[in-house]
Amino acid sequence: MIEVLGADNPRLVTAVREGKPNSKERKEPDYIELVFHDDQARRRSCCGPETPWQAQPGRKPRHKQRRGIVRLKTFYQVRWLLVGSLLSGIAVAQQQLRAVVPAQMSASTNRFYSPGVDAGDYVYISGQGLRRLDRNSMSNFSVQVRQALDNVKAIVEAAGLTMDHIVYTQVYLEDISKYREMNAAFAEYFGKTPPARAVLGVARLPESPVQISAVAVRNLAGRRAIYPPNYRSDDAASPGILTHDRLFVSSMTGGDPVSGDVPRDPGAQVDLALDRLQAVVKAAGLEFSHMVFVNPYLTSEIPVRVMNERYARRFEFGNTPARATIEVSSLPGGAHIEYTGVAVVDLRQREAIRPKNMPPSPTASPCVFAGDTLYCSAKSGFIPGPHGGVYASTTPHQLRQTMRNLLDNLEEAEMSFDQVVATNLYLDDMSDLPSFDAVYSQYFGPVPPTRTTIQQIAPAERKADKDDHYPDLEQVSLIAVRGPRSPKPARRGAVLPHGVDQSHSRFGLTLCINESNSVHP
Repeated sequence: MIEVLGADNPRLVTAVREGKPNSKERKEPDYIELVFHDDQARRRSCCGPETPWQAQPGRKPRHKQRRGIVRLKTFYQVRWLLVGSLLSGIAVAQQQLRAVVPAQMSASTNRFYSPGVDAGDYVYISGQGLRRLDRNSMSNFSVQVRQALDNVKAIVEAAGLTMDHIVYTQVYLEDISKYREMNAAFAEYFGKTPPARAVLGVARLPESPVQISAVAVRNLAGRRAIYPPNYRSDDAASPGILTHDRLFVSSMTGGDPVSGDVPRDPGAQVDLALDRLQAVVKAAGLEFSHMVFVNPYLTSEIPVRVMNERYARRFEFGNTPARATIEVSSLPGGAHIEYTGVAVVDLRQREAIRPKNMPPSPTASPCVFAGDTLYCSAKSGFIPGPHGGVYASTTPHQLRQTMRNLLDNLEEAEMSFDQVVATNLYLDDMSDLPSFDAVYSQYFGPVPPTRTTIQQIAPAERKADKDDHYPDLEQVSLIAVRGPRSPKPARRGAVLPHGVDQSHSRFGLTLCINESNSVHP
């Protein structure tokens, strides 16, 4: 029997209380109370000494709250209620996420990531290289690109879509001089409206000399190519692809697309690349304020300080897009910088997320929402604070701090690793991948996100500097999707007792269990 007493629109369970037994003998309590609070800004649970009005009888709470009580006849009823609530929360968190695994890949699917993840409106596809090796593929680059694109196609079709649904691709080449061959192969796979595309040269890839990742939209309504005025290019890629809610922008280099000239001045290259990025955004009827994520790819020829100074002038301080700034080996056309990114159509769907321990930044927000999709900046093993730095000397140890940093962002957005749909991994040395995976695999649920893994430049010297700081040995950026019908999760910072996993607070059910048989006033 469950009795509800005075539950006026309860939103958040914050306490479980046991009633006193009817006799002096210690036995199962007569009832257990679940106390509801509708104050969503509440930062503490109502259990134990953390709450001042409990620690001091007679003191009233500072917040006006409507409270409701659910009395359960037996302790076993509440156990089943809690288990059911937590399991239903997990189901809600991943109700719209589905791993996409083509039949021909099932035997060789890597357990650390999904080939594709269907997140409802969009399908995310892991970086694809060669799945079979023979003499022809080893020596013929065009065949290698076609194999990678065939793998992308198989995943897209397994999700019930076609290549026309792809809106964005990223292409990683170990040899940037193969750009024209790659571009020719692309033209065979896409129609008159090819997807937006970013291309960069890297030091090493895990499977083959080429790797291709992609994003596909489920609803083709509203999908169209965006061309700025006077745009000229022979690329088998659209400058931008607009969908019903987002704009995907191809990489715009700091070189002249017609003449191929690249300015000698690094600042001029940065400005030219940003001007070209902005031209695509404006052609879609948007502004830079609509951007939710930007990838600056640059070579060692562009000082990061110069890039940041020019970049910061284009965006609102503290409300910049999420960003993954990646140094690469090379870029198309001899350029030394390029920008690619994503913008949201409706500004009301854009929301920047910043944990309380991070000050506003002129160059990057930790994460930014585009509707229900969260784009998060790349994070490394940097320990924040007044004496911040990377103090771990190995890739696995740095990765643990990286995941902690990413979790801070997710929790501020009231999300979890179970809702991550795509990751990009940047390794200092590809030979570290097995030890990286041993740690990485501990963080994700039954539907692991898609993944693209690259070593973008030659390995760094792994020595500490005078402040005992080590170079970044890895970086991770991610995309997460929350369910539009999910219950509002508990606020970050809620205190849970021992025995209740804090990770479940994201499901909107914060629980405290009093082990004694007394009821606090």
